[in-house]
Amino acid sequence: MTPTPTPAPIRFGYGTNGLTDLRLDDALALLADLGYDGVGLTLDHMHLDPLAPELAARTRQVGRRLSQLGLDVTIETGARYVLDPRRKHGPSLLDPDPAGRAVRAELLVTAVRVAAELGAHAVHCFSGITPDGTSPDTAWQRLTESFAPVIDAAATAGVPLAVEPEPGHLLSTLADFHHLRRVLGDPSPLGLTLDIGHCQCLEQSSPADCVREAAPWLRHVQIEDMRRGVHEHLPFGDGEIDFPPVLDALAATGYRRLTVVELPRHSHAGPDLAERSLDFLRKALPSAPDTLLPAGGARC
Repeated sequence: MTPTPTPAPIRFGYGTNGLTDLRLDDALALLADLGYDGVGLTLDHMHLDPLAPELAARTRQVGRRLSQLGLDVTIETGARYVLDPRRKHGPSLLDPDPAGRAVRAELLVTAVRVAAELGAHAVHCFSGITPDGTSPDTAWQRLTESFAPVIDAAATAGVPLAVEPEPGHLLSTLADFHHLRRVLGDPSPLGLTLDIGHCQCLEQSSPADCVREAAPWLRHVQIEDMRRGVHEHLPFGDGEIDFPPVLDALAATGYRRLTVVELPRHSHAGPDLAERSLDFLRKALPSAPDTLLPAGGARC
């Protein structure tokens, strides 16, 4: 008889895109003090600007601070205006201008380098919205070509690349992720960012079933509440998701990387929501002993 796998402890992080009113050092100290296991670090002008001078030195400084605080990290690349002050998430990997696509790809390569320096679990990314007048075939061709140097960089650095299905984007569902994976020849660095709220918003399967279906490719998990058919990241309890089955499924997969709270439109209440979110998630955890330990805790 095959033994039943021991559920993995679920390790929570909080995204810095929900703490943009705080200096990065203050945000990291807050999360450590609250008991988070790590942080989803969005590279942006206020938090480890990927385009400002002396990135390598600044990255090393952040690495030292993460080590001091005992925080793990994933690198997120969803900054709204980091490349173009007039276009949200522009240019994307689907941009009609090849130079624009190259700029986005270079940002992702930079994110891979930062992730390698910090020992991050993964680099999160997404496809972008299909531009007006662009056929699906053309959009997919642009995406696969744009990803090539990023995948090469991830393979060289040994850092997983975690693509997120994003509502409204070319790659918006788990099925779209598998299409990209097959078209690219299933490269080993390519994995999945699973956003639990997006599962509630778009997928036919329940969020818990999405976790089980996605398990072999999970490299990063984002979590928040959401309603069916409405792409709005909500504090826990304000949406429709039943979280205990989701966390039970996540623990059962053996996933041991960070599960990061994603509330990018709530920075005005970031410190309070970070505290409330962790309390909510701990109360929703499955009852396996390993998952009930406080962050950083040990058995007596």
